[in-house]
Amino acid sequence: MYGNSNQPIIVLKEGTERTKDKEAQFNNIAAAKAVADAVRSTLGPKGMDKMLVNTIGDVVITNDGVTILKEIDVQHPAAKMVVEVAKTQDSECGDGTTTSVILAGELLKQSEELIDASVHPTVITNGFNMAATKANEILNSIAIDATKDEVLKKVAVTSLTGKSVGEEESKLADLVVKACKSVEDGGVVDTKNIRIQKKVGGVIGDSYMVQGVVIDKECVHSRMPKKVENAKIALFECALEVKKTEFDAQIQISDPSKMSSFLAEEESSLKAIVDNIKATGANVVFCSKGVDELVQHYMAKVGILGYRRVKQSDLEAISKATGANIVGGAMELTKKDLGTAGCVEEKLVGEDGMAFITGCKNPKAITIFARGGTEHVLEEVERALNDAIRTVGITIEDGKVVAGAGAPEIELEQKLIQYASSIGGREQLAIEKFAKAMEIIPWTLAENAGIDPIDSIIKLKNAHDKKKDGAYYGLDLESGEAVDMLKCNVVEPLRVKTQAINAANEVANMILRIDDVIASRRSAPPQGAPGGAPGGMPPGMGGMPPGMM
Repeated sequence: MYGNSNQPIIVLKEGTERTKDKEAQFNNIAAAKAVADAVRSTLGPKGMDKMLVNTIGDVVITNDGVTILKEIDVQHPAAKMVVEVAKTQDSECGDGTTTSVILAGELLKQSEELIDASVHPTVITNGFNMAATKANEILNSIAIDATKDEVLKKVAVTSLTGKSVGEEESKLADLVVKACKSVEDGGVVDTKNIRIQKKVGGVIGDSYMVQGVVIDKECVHSRMPKKVENAKIALFECALEVKKTEFDAQIQISDPSKMSSFLAEEESSLKAIVDNIKATGANVVFCSKGVDELVQHYMAKVGILGYRRVKQSDLEAISKATGANIVGGAMELTKKDLGTAGCVEEKLVGEDGMAFITGCKNPKAITIFARGGTEHVLEEVERALNDAIRTVGITIEDGKVVAGAGAPEIELEQKLIQYASSIGGREQLAIEKFAKAMEIIPWTLAENAGIDPIDSIIKLKNAHDKKKDGAYYGLDLESGEAVDMLKCNVVEPLRVKTQAINAANEVANMILRIDDVIASRRSAPPQGAPGGAPGGMPPGMGGMPPGMM
């Protein structure tokens, strides 16, 4: 900046970088496009996987968009905004994360030409907002009802297709629909009530559902019963042992007879804990902390089955399933705090014992027990199941689905172009670009399947123009032809599409409205001075003043 006398006026700190106007917008758009390109190849059933290795060497193999973007350490602020879109899509719908990011990248790419042609960003954002509102109307008009179980299964299979679950989509889809229907309450599906417990071993097809809770723990004592019918369950979030003092303390005993009475006192206090548990009628104990060996011995003696160091989330799940209250003190347990279950049984899975809590009075707690050959396979199966559970859950809640495989995007493109011509002014240009951006989904699906994308888009547009049920025609990735996706059983929840379009539109608008980026220079980390003197300090500030050595 310069004053009247042409003297520079320093406003910003030295080293601050500033980019303005088109340069700032194009930099931000380039960063957003880079994020979209990072996940593009994972879209669809023929999408590829990414192997991500973090700083400590942990490996994640996945084609789940949000997992990839969470694992990548994104630095650019505009790119971080696009990553947030994927996270929001994941929390709202569980699926469609890659779609939302690709759409955001493409909306920004299409807007570049308009910015180059000196169309003001405010005009572009207004046009995009109008297009997004119209897109929601169009999607609602082409959505079909989805209340039957067979439609829910199609939704689950579509979500699982392309994930690394082998050929087991149908079996896993059955498990997911069954689980979601079990926890449905008044048309709402709380997916937190569906837990996924995974164990390496067997194959993916060996996965099954348990009407209850499964805990990956073995009982604390070998003489405890392995199966308890009509279980009365006590939950503790405290240690079942003698409480240690919170400060260092020494107890000095001078008389040997006092020593035995001291130990007897400790033993009787531990026995009192077990006596209290027994008195309430409890025959199964889950504890989130340690259990003293004497307590284990007394519990085994009176036939109580006990587990220790159970995760807090597991305790809460057992509490929800059995109606037990989580107790904070070893001697505070009363009859009212106990939960009930038909059976608590320890079963051997592979080489490890696991506790199966079944026959609960509240069947809203469901566990899908996932199996798989390796840890990496199991992790991807868990991610796929989580996505499918969320998509089936929102389908039950909304009762609406749309065709998949690029069908709604092509329909949106054609209807939005018609809508654009009815709008006067420059907003029309932005709506047309919004419509053009919709093409990116079927284009990418074709590209990832090794099919010519241009031919595919032409076939889809022809089908949407000429066929009676054209709105449901998507791309068959085996033949490359336009096919009715409702007959092919490829359907997605309406909310996945509307959320993806709305989120992509919002982040594109936010990035377009930025015309100035002011970035402060990061302060350099202090470097150690030679000879072990404190690093980065001026002379005299660390160690001895100059001239004193």
